[in-house]
Amino acid sequence: MRPGIGIIGTGMVGQMCHLANFAANPACRVVAIADLRPDLAAAAALKFGVARIYGTHRELLADSEVSAVVVVTKRRATGPIVLDALNSGRHVLSEKPMAYTTVQAAMLVEAAQQKELLYSVGYMKRHDAGVARALVELARIRADLSLGRIIGAHGWCFGGDTGRSQDNFVMTGETRPDGLELWPDGPDWMPSAMRPGYDNFLNVFSHIINLARYVLGRSPTIAEGTVETSGAARITLDFDGIACTLDLVNGSEGAWREGLTINFERGALTIELPPPFAEEEARVILDHDGESTQLVRATSWAFRRQADAFVSDIVERRIPLASGQDSVTDIALAEAIWKRRASG
Repeated sequence: MRPGIGIIGTGMVGQMCHLANFAANPACRVVAIADLRPDLAAAAALKFGVARIYGTHRELLADSEVSAVVVVTKRRATGPIVLDALNSGRHVLSEKPMAYTTVQAAMLVEAAQQKELLYSVGYMKRHDAGVARALVELARIRADLSLGRIIGAHGWCFGGDTGRSQDNFVMTGETRPDGLELWPDGPDWMPSAMRPGYDNFLNVFSHIINLARYVLGRSPTIAEGTVETSGAARITLDFDGIACTLDLVNGSEGAWREGLTINFERGALTIELPPPFAEEEARVILDHDGESTQLVRATSWAFRRQADAFVSDIVERRIPLASGQDSVTDIALAEAIWKRRASG
């Protein structure tokens, strides 16, 4: 039986990156949507052919045809809604960050484990076909030693134009209403002046931290780290002796530049990520003794592949590429980086 998907949150990202992709997947059914803005929910339901509309996530979770939910709401409300969904017995895909503290994140993972549910976090860059191609190439290079040993890595994210190529969504002029349960936007020790920057850091830069862990190793330690109040940072993570320095700056102008280079003795492998909403694959460039080769790309979109993977994971009972359990590490690293700043 095809999973029945409920979408909680029908704003731009909810429609363009999630609702459109699940609606296009014949292996599932989008049976319901929920949004506190009734006109927006009605417009989205009409656009994507969804039969049932609910005013709150709790009403949607009372629908017996909903077997899994996608949570795309304001960041501080994500954790409480995910917890309600897991406690109601639904598989969950939520946008990132999953939470603001390690304690919050661990609570969600425990709820999923107790109910034996799939819990996936929206690090869609792990689903990028170019990233998958890079991992195959990296495994080959490390096995045959054709470029020698790894001597270090460098990642970067300079946020800019998000790459939205089309407006595949509808919007209304409704004000986003209050009334959602919100979790604290940082650990108890974090001063209020630091919290906007911490929020920005988690929202934008957790992607490249998560990807570095996916490529280089699950549990790095923090070798060095400086972070500004705005959220900009320079961090060096130690992956069992491989140092990966991340340069992170978020801005609203200019091109989006994000990627990861793994340097070897005789060359490098570089993953150049597209802007988050651009419907294209990452570029993978192999440098060998001064000569550069770009691996052949196809046409796919990480958000579409993420949606398809979530449905397949439910059907086949597979552990997601970006499981909640794995993603706790991203919150723990972010919390530790910012604690170093708070402690001076």
